[in-house]
Amino acid sequence: MRIVLLGAPGAGKGTQASLLAKEGQIAHVASGDLFRNHLGEGTELGFLAKSFMDKGQLVPDEVTIKMVLERIGKNDAAGGYVLDGFPRNVAQATSLDIELANAGEKLNFAPMIVVNTDELVQRLAGRRICRQCQKPYHDVNSPAKMTGVCDVDGGELYQREDDKSEVVRTRLETFAQQTAPLIDYYEAQGKLVRVNGQQSIKEVTTELLRALNLSQVSSTG
Repeated sequence: MRIVLLGAPGAGKGTQASLLAKEGQIAHVASGDLFRNHLGEGTELGFLAKSFMDKGQLVPDEVTIKMVLERIGKNDAAGGYVLDGFPRNVAQATSLDIELANAGEKLNFAPMIVVNTDELVQRLAGRRICRQCQKPYHDVNSPAKMTGVCDVDGGELYQREDDKSEVVRTRLETFAQQTAPLIDYYEAQGKLVRVNGQQSIKEVTTELLRALNLSQVSSTG
């Protein structure tokens, strides 16, 4: 089972990707983790990515794709994987399809967690972070015991600039513009599956499993 999980910031991709990987006994491949790992380990790809990031430039698609291909080539991904945060555009999706085809493989599904803009803004704008230990909180979903104070070390809780409502809406508009062609790309292939993300975490997972027939994979594995 090879899956690309789509969804806007705040839709819960990371949480659901992790749960899908566990239920389907497949690897969870998060692009953000790949970058951090390569940078932390000082790999050749990490240095190459850093050379662009230090100049304030986007990391070229070919570098990102190499990281992803290297990761899904590892043993734990042999039985399948769920890609989280990649591909981000049609160019990356096309390159991925070509590389997989060359290896005699292909993606099976591209589920998309659908959440309306107002809900996404509420989720993202409600996030707070401890300045000292970086523990995350949420005003509604997981508030601190004392407003503005971290439960762990008493540090000040703050809101990141890119989590403020006006910035969040701009981020979501940009995401929608960039992702719309990607949605069309996978829909044209018959791989796109829309899932209602405005449910509990458990309900979203259940719907994803049902849509992808992973519940059967999980029960038989």
